[in-house]
Amino acid sequence: MFIKNHTIQHPDGFLNKTPIFQFLLLSSVFALWSAAAALNDVLITQFRAIFDLSNFASALVQSAFYGAYFLVAIPASMVVKKASYKYAILLGLALYILGCLMFFPASLAGTYTMFLAAIFCIAIGLSFLETSCNTYSAMIGEPERATLRLNISHTINAMGYIVGLLLGKYLIFQEGVDVEHMMNTLTGADLEAFKIQVLQQTLEPYKWLVGVIATVATLIAITEYPNCKSEMNKKAVQPSFGETLTYLMGNKRFFKGIATQFAYVGMQVAVWSFTIRLALELDHNMVERDAANYLLYAFIMYFLGKLVANYLFTKTSQENVLMGYSAVGFACLIYVTFVHDFSAVWFAVGTSALFAPCWATIFASTLQSVDTRYTETAGGFVVMSIIGGAAIPVLQGLLADSIGMQPSFIVNAVCFSVVFFYFMSEKKYKQAFTYNAATNA
Repeated sequence: MFIKNHTIQHPDGFLNKTPIFQFLLLSSVFALWSAAAALNDVLITQFRAIFDLSNFASALVQSAFYGAYFLVAIPASMVVKKASYKYAILLGLALYILGCLMFFPASLAGTYTMFLAAIFCIAIGLSFLETSCNTYSAMIGEPERATLRLNISHTINAMGYIVGLLLGKYLIFQEGVDVEHMMNTLTGADLEAFKIQVLQQTLEPYKWLVGVIATVATLIAITEYPNCKSEMNKKAVQPSFGETLTYLMGNKRFFKGIATQFAYVGMQVAVWSFTIRLALELDHNMVERDAANYLLYAFIMYFLGKLVANYLFTKTSQENVLMGYSAVGFACLIYVTFVHDFSAVWFAVGTSALFAPCWATIFASTLQSVDTRYTETAGGFVVMSIIGGAAIPVLQGLLADSIGMQPSFIVNAVCFSVVFFYFMSEKKYKQAFTYNAATNA
């Protein structure tokens, strides 16, 4: 290894300090998977016009993407358990590259199912990355700073959304071109030539991603990373998958965390999936490339929301921060649902700032509810809850097709209320725990 690790690992798997280079390189992977997720929001708008899809059918992009997370998260956690976090990360990056390369034959075939297959392959790789990196980021340093590390990693993750959207906006959408209008006006050979041209444009951001992913993978391969696995009860028989499953299913706090992560991820993906469509529906003079600006603003708000949340975490408990964020977020989404003018788009954009601390804090809070012997598998189950990103956008797409785009945002308001009640429950649990500990002391 060219870059050495100089930390000391404690028996519980945490370290005496955070290795800065290793942590920052690990955090850069967070930006890579968010860039792919941001490109999906661009592809939904593009594919809807090119393949003449309903809102429901176009949302299948997210189903292919997040469905892979559900299928692969537990196998990925088993790889982490049997091998190492580093091995799982490198395997995930390799699959990510393979999925990007699949866009080349997909653009030549020109069929929606081929693109869905490429997106599915990318998501298999990202499932390995999220399953390993989220838990690893929490573990790679002192235990009392686990949530802070995870939030820093997800601040870098927020930057990846911005980069991915910019790649999609400038490399996929064409300036001044209304794809839906062109598809409705062109015929015959002109229509086929235009479709081929537009589908070829989808390749451009993935060419750049392949180079960046390969570079990051090389750096990780030559860098020594700490194991960060618990050595406690090392001589004891490790729990089987069945034992682990029984333990986790009987853990009510863990189960609440899983349900909350499902609702949160579904809400985030749904709002971002339909932000461009919302802007296009409320301003019929706008073209796709201009409408993409509002998703860019949403990602910038998401990044700023991370910074504000990181500051607030130093002033009050994470439960108070998340309860405040989710209460305001619920109000914003109610506005989007019922106020029928373009200001609704700006409220949808602003909601992204309130998404910012949710994933990392829910993830860390859910892991803290389980014994360290079950950490790797528990992390896999939390990542499995990302299936919410496959289910909620499709549900919203169905509602949008039947009752309209704006009314369909009520689904997301309900999801934000779930986040609020989860952190209210966590606050009550910790207050009761502190009181009982003080009483028994």
